[in-house]
Order: sequence, then structure tokens, then C-alpha cells
Amino acid sequence: MIDRQTKFLIVGLGLMGGSYARGLKRRGYTVYAIDKNPDSIAFALQKGWINGGATMDRTLIQQADVVIFGLYPHAMIQWIQTHQSDLKPGIFITDVSGVKCHIVDAVQALLRPDVEFIASHPMAGKEVSGVQNADDAMFLEANFLITPTERNTPEGIAFAEEFAKILEFHHIAVLSLREHDEMIGFVSQLTHAIAVSLMNCNDNPHLHEYTGDSFRDLTRIARINEVLWAELFFANQDVLVKEIDAFTAELQNLKNKLIEHDEEGLKALFVQSTQRRKRFDK
Repeated sequence: MIDRQTKFLIVGLGLMGGSYARGLKRRGYTVYAIDKNPDSIAFALQKGWINGGATMDRTLIQQADVVIFGLYPHAMIQWIQTHQSDLKPGIFITDVSGVKCHIVDAVQALLRPDVEFIASHPMAGKEVSGVQNADDAMFLEANFLITPTERNTPEGIAFAEEFAKILEFHHIAVLSLREHDEMIGFVSQLTHAIAVSLMNCNDNPHLHEYTGDSFRDLTRIARINEVLWAELFFANQDVLVKEIDAFTAELQNLKNKLIEHDEEGLKALFVQSTQRRKRFDK
């Protein structure tokens, strides 16, 4: 399905798109890119991460066998609306979007019937952005999520799995759109909301002079792209609000243990959290 003749086109050459390009090119594949920023294209060409690229070139779209979108969700929908007529019949396209419900439905509803969109989500990233920070090594310990719908074929799902294996993701999982967004609401969006809130609840300008690793680790992701994450939060609003409510209730539970001097209850919370965290230590 994917072979050495496969031509990949990355649309949106940021951190994730750039990391995909770097990983694919390093493994011997032909990779092209489209990005509105000519400096991003120039950087990737200079690094040898792409075979060619442009801010827009219909020829690059027409010759692509696989298209990978590194765009923000709504920008991806707009791009497909405008340029899908240039896509090859039978082509597979996928994405990196952090929210799937509504976005995937919208893309699949507007696509030509001879083009298949199989949504996926690399659970990897950094607190910095841009192709200059691209690094495919982050995929080696990362999970790769595939979110098919009834519109997808077995071949489309197999393509997504093969793609993830080529880039050597640590674990591949298949989820429904709703399962994905509920899980992301907790493990990703809530954690970003907590990190942002931690940084915003204290305006002491000297905190960085006093803190240790625990605060730095907890707030690393508070360095956040406000445009992208606002879009993701609103796209998954109902799920995220529920998760914030659940977290607030659990924090209140811990607070009550302190107020009531319930030492055993507090220790029980610590023991439970320690046991659950051990599942990640492999």
C-alpha cells in the first residue's frame, strides 16, 4: 500500500507536519510540502527533509499519493473545500487534529467519493512550534490514534496503521470519534487547562527564581499556542467542561480532607494516585 514510489504531500509544515516530513524522508520516502510561510519551506529544503515545496502548487497536489494535513482543523476543512478537485482518485488523506467529532464529519461529508479521509492523531508534541523544532524521534515513545467512521474502508484503516508503523510509533490504537474526544478531553485538554490555570493563579514575577522541578514539569505545557488551543477547546467544549467539573470536584475532595484533618483520607488519595500512576512506568 505504501512503497518507495509513494509520494507524500505534507500540507502545513509546522512542528507536527515537519516531524512527519523529517521522519518519512529519513526513511527514504519522497516528501513534498505546501505551507503559506516560504521560510518554512526553505528551512525544510535546506535540512533535506523534503524533496520540494511551495506556498501553493497544484502540481504538488496532483502528483501526491498520500496527503497529510498539519493544519488547524478549520483551516484543513477550508483547504479541502478549495483544492480537493486536484486530488488523485483513490488517494488517502489523514491529519494530526486534536479533536475529531464534527471535524471528521465535516471533512468526510464534503469530500469526493473517490477520496478517503482516515483521521488520525499522533499523541506527541512539544511546548514549542514551527518546523524549526521538528523531531521525529518524539514518535518512538508516543501513541498513534486512528479514528475511523462508517465511511472508511478496511484499506483506509490498514493504510493508517502502516503509516504509524513506518514512523515507529510505540503503540497504535483504534477509537471511535467520540471515544477519542472524551479521552483527549481528559488526558490532553484538561491537563493544558490545569497548567494554564496554575500559571494564571499567581502573578509573582519571581516564581522562576524559586521553583523546583515539580512546578516546571506541571506547567511545561502552559507555553501554549493560543490560536490553536482556543479552537480545540471550543471544538470539544462539552467534554472539556465535564472534565473540568470532575477535576474541580476531586480537588475539592482533597481540600475537604485537609479542612477536616482527615489524615487517613488524605493518605488514601495519595496511595490511589501512586498506584494509578505506576501504570505509566514501563
